[in-house]
Amino acid sequence: MIKFLMPLWILFLLMTASAAHAGDIVDRIVATVNGHIILQSDWEDALHYEAFIAEHSPEKLTFVDRKAVLDRLIDQELLRQQIRPSDFQHASDQEVAARIQEIRAQYPGAQSDSGWSAALIRYGLTEKQLKNNRVALQLDLLRLVDARLRPTVQIDSKSIESYYNQELLPQLRQAGTQQIPLAQASPKIKELLTQRKIDQLLTAWLQTLRTGSEIRTQPATPDSEGQAR
Repeated sequence: MIKFLMPLWILFLLMTASAAHAGDIVDRIVATVNGHIILQSDWEDALHYEAFIAEHSPEKLTFVDRKAVLDRLIDQELLRQQIRPSDFQHASDQEVAARIQEIRAQYPGAQSDSGWSAALIRYGLTEKQLKNNRVALQLDLLRLVDARLRPTVQIDSKSIESYYNQELLPQLRQAGTQQIPLAQASPKIKELLTQRKIDQLLTAWLQTLRTGSEIRTQPATPDSEGQAR
């Protein structure tokens, strides 16, 4: 069995979805992206969601971690602004529900309703917020990135064979796993290489969007740093 890591562009989008959760947070503007405001509570929510996905305590996130989350929120907003409602098909309720089930299946102890509720409460989340403000946006941004970048990617047979010989076979030998014929592995290798290229293209696209956008951030204060945990 070939195991492929989740591509970085999917992880990026997975980790940056945000929504307001219940809590007494004194809101202030931490950034603006082409006039769109990102609030302290948005930053707080993203930090809690990242901690939820990674199964880490939000209090253990460092200043560098928090700054990185704010940068990803800015990138997420840049992508969101590229969605044109007139010709964009948003994620359906069925797709959102299926994604939530995938999250539950991957989260320890969340198979039962009580375990799932306890996990959400522990991070200040609710399933309604997860559905309406996190997963739906995540799927929309995944669709946007895929539609925009995938058609530009071309993976030839030489690249597939090179990955097979130089990366996959050594991995299988090291793991003591039976070798897989090239023909059988080719579709998955092609998709992996496609995802790698999309990852690179996304980085370049975001840089272009940042260059052409008006982005302002407010310096963190000791109080705001403590809140954004």
